[in-house]
Amino acid sequence: MRRRDFLTLLGSTAAAWPKAGRAQEPGRMPRLGVLLYSTPQADREIESFRRGLHELGYTEGRNIAIDYRYAEGRPERLPELATELVRLHPDVMLAIGGDVASFAARAAQTIPLVFAVSSDPVQTGLVASIARPGGNATGVTFLMDELAAKRLELLKEAAPRISRLAFLWNPNHVDNELAVAQRTARVLGVQLHLIEVRRATDFDAAFRVVIDAAADALCAVSSRLTTQNAPRVADFAAKCRLPLAGGWGIWAQAGGLLSYGPNRSDLVRRMATYVDKILKGANPSDLPVERPTRFELVINLKTAKTLGLDVPRPLLLRADEVIE
Repeated sequence: MRRRDFLTLLGSTAAAWPKAGRAQEPGRMPRLGVLLYSTPQADREIESFRRGLHELGYTEGRNIAIDYRYAEGRPERLPELATELVRLHPDVMLAIGGDVASFAARAAQTIPLVFAVSSDPVQTGLVASIARPGGNATGVTFLMDELAAKRLELLKEAAPRISRLAFLWNPNHVDNELAVAQRTARVLGVQLHLIEVRRATDFDAAFRVVIDAAADALCAVSSRLTTQNAPRVADFAAKCRLPLAGGWGIWAQAGGLLSYGPNRSDLVRRMATYVDKILKGANPSDLPVERPTRFELVINLKTAKTLGLDVPRPLLLRADEVIE
């Protein structure tokens, strides 16, 4: 059965789930199963989730048990690890990343799943809709289509002379940024050159395409693949003297000109709220997926100076962070 068909079936029966089955039995410690892509040492976002739990009165090992499974950067391990977690009979499963959440969803079936994803959870089949998930999964998404337009507008404001923009994206990452960027580029009078990367080995060829296109700026769509290679992309942009814009703070921190988007740590911390509600008896099908409401503009003034750009003072004053 396809995931989307399963959601339809599950949505029709979710209302009949007994609340007593979802709420915690007195004296029983709730158990979470957490599926992650990276390693314990490299995954910093899970700490944000733990802080969120602590703020809600949960202490790991005292009043909540958490089982972790790390794929250590090997996506082929995710199906097996998700199945292992299901065998532990957690009350709630967690997944960070759309590529991880898809495997968790296939394994969890009727176990409540809380996710944090940058891909579109509707298009990927995790939920039926943002407002009414309709199945056993809900959570937070970093995605908001309007941000792609705003990011290009900010880049054009910081570097007014750009006219040929290289758009670096991973087609395997399901989002709507390309369509939004294409419309915005036309309004701004900027020619958009699409540069695809689907795996880490694609970047060198992608960089050659950027050079051949004579691009005078670069915009990177955030996904696991692109953000993992953010320092590499920023280094290329610096060598070619290209203003670089990205969706999360990591792009400006890596050396790009600016970034504009949600604070990932804040949204991951919000996952704890969903876990708390579900453990207290809430039905995940009734909990709307949360979208970002607060956005951060980070400008790397050091990079601007290296590129010979005089960033307008009004833009600097709007920045949440200026790297000097």
